[in-house]
Amino acid sequence: MYPSFRKESIIINKRLTRQESREITRKELLRAAAELFAECGVNGTSVEQIVERAGYTRGAFYGNFDGKHELVLALLEQRTEHELKEVQALSLRAGSFEETIEHLRGWHRERDRNFASWLALRTELWLYGLRDPEMLPLLADRERRSREAMTQALAQGFAARSVTPPAPVELLALIVHALDDGLSIQRALSPDDHPAGNVMDAVDLLIRSWTALARTGTNEPTDPPDPGNDTPRP
Repeated sequence: MYPSFRKESIIINKRLTRQESREITRKELLRAAAELFAECGVNGTSVEQIVERAGYTRGAFYGNFDGKHELVLALLEQRTEHELKEVQALSLRAGSFEETIEHLRGWHRERDRNFASWLALRTELWLYGLRDPEMLPLLADRERRSREAMTQALAQGFAARSVTPPAPVELLALIVHALDDGLSIQRALSPDDHPAGNVMDAVDLLIRSWTALARTGTNEPTDPPDPGNDTPRP
C-alpha cells in the first residue's frame, strides 16, 4: 500500500490550485496582449485576438479582466514593477556606482534583443495613456517611480564621490530619464548609428561632467551682464 500512497501524493502535489491556475492564465493573457499591442497597437487589438494568441477562451479572459482597458492597466503595472525590480537588483549587486553603470550596460544589451517590440509596446501604452484622462495619472506614476529609482542611484553616486550635486538631484534624474527616452527613439530609427550601450555611455559622461562641475565649485549661479548698460565703469 505504501508505494501506491506515495505515487498518489506525488500526483496531488503536482496539481495546481485554482489560484495558481488563474495566475498562469492571467500571465499568459498579459503576455499575448503585450505581443499584440507591440505588433498592432492597443486600439488595433481585440479581445478575440488576445485569447486566440494566448490559447484561452473569452470566458477565461473575462474571468481575469473586466475588459481590455483593465488589462492595459494591469500590463502597465506589471511592466513597471518588473523593470524597477530588475534595475534595483542590479544596484544591490554592485559594490560601487561604477559597477552599477556596468551592470546597467549589460541590462541594456540584454533588453536590446527585443528592443523594437519593447519600445513599440512602451510607446503604445504611453499613447493610450495620453488619450485616456483616467489612465494618464497612472502613466505619470510609472514615470515618477522610474525617476525616483534614478534619483536614488544618482544620490548614491555623488555620495560615493563625496561631492554635492551641482543641481537638485531630482532634476538631474529627470535629465537622465529624458535622455534615455530620446536615445531609445534614435536607436530605433537608426540602430547602426546608435549601439546598444549608447545610453549608458551618455549617462556616464553626464555623471562625470556633473561630478567635475561639483568639485570645481563652478555650479554657483552668477549674475548675467546687463544688456542695457554697456557703459564702462570708471
